[in-house]
Amino acid sequence: MAFGTQDDTDEVMNEINMTPLVDVMLVLLIIFIITVPVMKHSVNIDLPRASNEQQLIKPETVRLSVDADGSYYFNDVKITDEELAPRLKAAAAQEPQPDLHIRGDKAVRYERVAQAMAAAQQAGVRKIGFITEPKN
Repeated sequence: MAFGTQDDTDEVMNEINMTPLVDVMLVLLIIFIITVPVMKHSVNIDLPRASNEQQLIKPETVRLSVDADGSYYFNDVKITDEELAPRLKAAAAQEPQPDLHIRGDKAVRYERVAQAMAAAQQAGVRKIGFITEPKN
């Protein structure tokens, strides 16, 4: 027993160990052997054709404008304060409910716009938006 000599077993192995690769391939082969007959024994059915695109029914938009002197315009038609609530109730009763876009003049008192918003809320309008002009 010599301590200074090199054994033949200490050499670096130059070949790839094929055993783990063969094990993985056998497992995959077994999986495919089991799943392929299951897919072949399915029932043949002639399925109907249908479009998978969602059909969107866009609600119409109701425009309520308030000009500088506080007058209301419902879809560009001038109305009185008394006509505002019935028209908003009629719009809220539609199916699908239209969106309400409020356009207020920048010189109008905020009170007039707030009254229009309160009337819309009491009428049952759920979607209210404000129209503004972008800054340039």
